[in-house]
Amino acid sequence: MLYGRSAEIGALDEVIARARDGSGGAVVLRGEAGAGKTALLDAATARFGSMRVLRTTGVELESDLAFAALHQVLRPVTGSLDALPEPQCDAVRAALGLAAGGDGDRYLLGAGVLSLLAEASAPDGLICVVDDFQWVDPASADALLFAARRLGTERIAMLFAVRGDAPVKGVPLTVDVPGLPGAAAVEMLESRHGVPPGVAQEIVTLTRANPLALGEIAARLTPAQLAGREPLPDPLPGGARLFGEQVAALSAAARLLALVAAVAADLGLVLRATDQLSADRTVRTGEHIRARAGAGRMALAELEESGLAGLSGTRVHFRHPLVRSAVHEAATPADVRRVHAVLAELTEGDSRAWHLAGAAMGQDERVAAELVAAAERARDRGGYGAAATALARAAELTPGPRARAARLKDAAVAAWLGGRPGQAESLLAEARDQAGGDADLAMRIAQLRGRFELNSGNAAEAVRILAAGDSLDMLADAAEAASYVGDTAALVELGRRAAAHPEGFLRDTVAGIGLVLDGDGAGPGLLRRALARAGELRHASEYLWATAAASWLGESDVATEMVDRAGRVARVSGMTGQLPVVLEFVATAERIAGRLVNSRAVSEEGLELAREAGYRNTVAAHLANLAVLAALRGDEEDCARQAREALAIAVPHRVGLRAGVAAYASAMLDLCLGRHAAAHDRFTAIAAAGPGAGHPTVVWRMAPDRVEAAVGAGDDAATRAALEAYERWSAHAATPESHALLARCRGLAESSEAASEEAFGEALRLHTNPFEAARTALLLGERLRRAQRPGEARAPLRMAWETFERAGARPWARRAQGELRAAGESGQAPPSAVLDALTPQELRIAGLVADGLSSKQIAARLFLSPRTVEYHLYKIYPKLGIGSRTELARLVVLQKAPVAEADML
Repeated sequence: MLYGRSAEIGALDEVIARARDGSGGAVVLRGEAGAGKTALLDAATARFGSMRVLRTTGVELESDLAFAALHQVLRPVTGSLDALPEPQCDAVRAALGLAAGGDGDRYLLGAGVLSLLAEASAPDGLICVVDDFQWVDPASADALLFAARRLGTERIAMLFAVRGDAPVKGVPLTVDVPGLPGAAAVEMLESRHGVPPGVAQEIVTLTRANPLALGEIAARLTPAQLAGREPLPDPLPGGARLFGEQVAALSAAARLLALVAAVAADLGLVLRATDQLSADRTVRTGEHIRARAGAGRMALAELEESGLAGLSGTRVHFRHPLVRSAVHEAATPADVRRVHAVLAELTEGDSRAWHLAGAAMGQDERVAAELVAAAERARDRGGYGAAATALARAAELTPGPRARAARLKDAAVAAWLGGRPGQAESLLAEARDQAGGDADLAMRIAQLRGRFELNSGNAAEAVRILAAGDSLDMLADAAEAASYVGDTAALVELGRRAAAHPEGFLRDTVAGIGLVLDGDGAGPGLLRRALARAGELRHASEYLWATAAASWLGESDVATEMVDRAGRVARVSGMTGQLPVVLEFVATAERIAGRLVNSRAVSEEGLELAREAGYRNTVAAHLANLAVLAALRGDEEDCARQAREALAIAVPHRVGLRAGVAAYASAMLDLCLGRHAAAHDRFTAIAAAGPGAGHPTVVWRMAPDRVEAAVGAGDDAATRAALEAYERWSAHAATPESHALLARCRGLAESSEAASEEAFGEALRLHTNPFEAARTALLLGERLRRAQRPGEARAPLRMAWETFERAGARPWARRAQGELRAAGESGQAPPSAVLDALTPQELRIAGLVADGLSSKQIAARLFLSPRTVEYHLYKIYPKLGIGSRTELARLVVLQKAPVAEADML
């Protein structure tokens, strides 16, 4: 029976009941040691008897062993691994040691854990309990939290119990577990221990009603103290001291076994180590500590009889973690080192490495090398947090300063890839201090420092750091940073320096961008030569450089194609750490292509991954893109909020590209809502913003919008200036879409009705982007209607209205509808596209079904469980009035079909 915990029980019941009904969720129980968190977890799982329970408990001695906790929680359900998508299955098998290798992708691993838990939840739901989360190894914690943040439609409840203020990243629901209410605590003492109310009240006051302290202290009071005739002990024992006297009362042999169990929980290992240590001590000191065979079993029996520990399967389990603390406090450092030394002889792999480290006295290269090997194994399995810990400890044990600095650098990389940027930066700073006069190592450390700064810090500082290097890789990184800042002068100089390197894709791209910005006619040729190598590219980072080359040529449609390739490669290549960044560009490309729903889904995914990884500048990128999408939907509140949040990161971090996009969102909102003067003012301010606050790419891409706003505001001079600037930008563009946008701008700027109509008509013939074609059609229709030619205006206005409705661009749809009515058409709502009823996530799944992917393949691509994919398909079919994947694929293909030229006019 639990006393005084009805509120906490109710909170847990609600989470579990919702999960049982198909709305998964996670909750954190937070309280001090002895607060009763484990008792609450036990009670919660017992009340939902039909639901499956998987459980793991963090153990301090295993907190450095990669995936120790994950192995414990998933071991009962490994038989379901074959139901997972192959990449997820391989990642989980590698993490659990069931298969060799692994590509080290922590996103795939997290998705695999989610999928396996989802399989285990059939048929009645699942409760996954993680107790003592503060001691769960980082690799397991990352994978479990990845799953916890994505439970959504799964029938899974995840319950985390944590001591103190240890973070549980991304689980917003927390239930605090304080001491018991006073009356409940007094009732418990009276009921369980026969403590009179007066004495009970005094105990409650002195222990702050901590349930463990209440029970332990009450059990030790003398009859006189219980009766109130003698004072209570002063001070009352607390923390590990609660069990100090009981540990001290054990025989030497039992204390030795308890110490071994406090360092290694496996029963067989504990017994063997205890026997060996007992024999060693007898030989060394002449003491007789049951040195004969079986000494460990006799000591174990005594420990069990004391009530301090017992057996749980094949593990020695202490009654409470504070018992382990008391055992450690009772031992000398030399005793602990001897235990680790013997355990190192009896174990292998990661356990051996950590026991050697525990036994080490001072620096030892042999032990450091063992820890490096353990880190490599963890890294290959996606355990970057564990790898960082092992490498940092290896560095401490490394004698030479250069090797120590190199290991600290590697530890920093692992921490960064594990989503721990603060730890990464601290390790890198330490590596920098240790590097000494090794110029090559110092430069590699500087390159990492610059990359870290670019992802989460000041982009202008990243330029300064990276520009100090001369290698092509460092110059390219510096150019990337400068492109984020919008620092044209730096890009020109970096391009000049890159040109000194041998010809190649990366050299041509960096040098070509610099030449284009410097007005050198050789620049476009270099960029075209780089793009000609697109068929040779293999990595997502290379495709992003190809995107940059196309962008600086003014060919947004080619840039979109390159970004699409980068996104596809990133999702299947184990690109740990890079995916959130790649998704910045994928989301932007989807928006520019007019696929607004897809863009929103990608940005929402990228935002979540960026926040998990700690990539603040990428967070700003996704927020800025979402702000633009909100503007196109006419959602003023979301647009203002997301733009404000993006600017709060981008401006102080000097990320001009993202600051410019966030400002562009506000300008587009004004333009969409017909506030031309306000939009014109905003576009003018963006164009004038310097590096860190604005960006030349934003200025170029917004030029058609800026021309439209200037025309609407009646500013002829600004219209001409914007058009001339756009003509210069587009001078080397060769794709039909780039020519179409330029033709539209000329049509807007033309005062002659005939010339304007001709320019709009040319644009409509050239457009390959249906959304941009609709914008042109709207402008043409408006001109025709105002020229008293309503019959000719209706076709382009109708096409524009239908396109905007499908895209969800409500302000433009309303504008087109109003113009169509004014042109004499009734303006009845066009038949909605069949896919309009789908959510962004459902639309992405439908698109992948149309591409021929199975549910398992879709799950692998989107980091979902196959059951979640099937759930979405179950929701999609009735929405669309269909019953099969074949019918769904046909609908998607029909909607993706290009707009016929006749329908654009």
